[in-house]
Amino acid sequence: MFQRKLSNGFKRFDAYAKPLDDFKVKTFAGGAVTIISSIIIIFLFISEFLDYRKVHTEPILTVDKSRKERMSIFMNITFPHMPCYLLSVDVMDVSGEQQNDIEHDVYKTRLDPNGNVIESEASFVGESEIEGDQDAELPPNYCGSCYGARRGCCNTCDEVKEAYAAKGWSFNNPGKVEQCVREGYGDKVEEQKNEGCNVHGFVKVNKVAGNFHFAPGKSFQQNGMHVHDLQQFYKSTDFDFSHIIHSISFGKPQERIFNPLDDTQKETSISRYQFQYFLKIVSTNTVYLDGTEEPSNQYSVTEHDQDFSIGSGVYGLPGVFFNYEISPMLVTYTETRKSFTSFLTGVCAIVGGVFTVAGIIDSFIYTAEKKLKKKIELGKAS
Repeated sequence: MFQRKLSNGFKRFDAYAKPLDDFKVKTFAGGAVTIISSIIIIFLFISEFLDYRKVHTEPILTVDKSRKERMSIFMNITFPHMPCYLLSVDVMDVSGEQQNDIEHDVYKTRLDPNGNVIESEASFVGESEIEGDQDAELPPNYCGSCYGARRGCCNTCDEVKEAYAAKGWSFNNPGKVEQCVREGYGDKVEEQKNEGCNVHGFVKVNKVAGNFHFAPGKSFQQNGMHVHDLQQFYKSTDFDFSHIIHSISFGKPQERIFNPLDDTQKETSISRYQFQYFLKIVSTNTVYLDGTEEPSNQYSVTEHDQDFSIGSGVYGLPGVFFNYEISPMLVTYTETRKSFTSFLTGVCAIVGGVFTVAGIIDSFIYTAEKKLKKKIELGKAS
């Protein structure tokens, strides 16, 4: 008895009263509406599921509060008409730090006039590309002259060149240097003068405004100024700074970060020519779904080039210069995904909404059919 009363009590709360089967009328239009609404529900369900599984990225712009950070610059650049022994890579910034003729993590690869690799093993930038017979037998207690550049011994051509650079002298006559003659330096220079060079690797710099550049000749400091020895460069008009930037990025490359200088190619037949790129760098941080973060940078760029040929009235250092500034803003990309409860809510809304609309349409069609049949029966249909 108690169970029957409880059951009857719950029946009063039934918001979904069921009509008797004898009073259910099934129509062709109702069947068509049901099939179409079911197809729509399946399509919307698949779309909702794909959206639930999709990873969304939300960008947020904030002030960059990082301090005393260092930044890696990754590069891969080819110079078709500049031999490796003439090319140097230098970095300097507004904090006063300078890296002349970088020797670590940046490599040079010799290329023939057709762009094919000559040496499979790349050498460090700053490392001599002119290798002579340095292992030739020397007299006991041999001490080569440094030709006034420094005290002590210079037993190889490279040591003489380094002494000249430290002194701020140009190395313009290797034919009169006994060590260079012995090692065949002049022959090697003649052999490599029509070659190209590929420079690739990375360099770490302070995260402040500065520049890095590719210029001819050994670089050194003289009277507080950054100077290049251009004597070897000016001996031929076949050298120029045409270049192909295969890739350049500030921080490890990421798929969502577009580097506008990638695959950039510049041509010139003028030896004393300077290319300049002005870059605005924006710090970028990516937060993945698992919570890990990957810092990087993206940049915008503008370009300028200038002719320093004799008679142009303008003087400057030929080469390729990248001048960069650091933006005070930080862009954070955060990966997100819809929660399962949001997915269930969406599915319920789809099913309920489609069936509700389908019921209204079916009711309208059924009512219209009934009225039409009634008019026909009364002979009032036109």
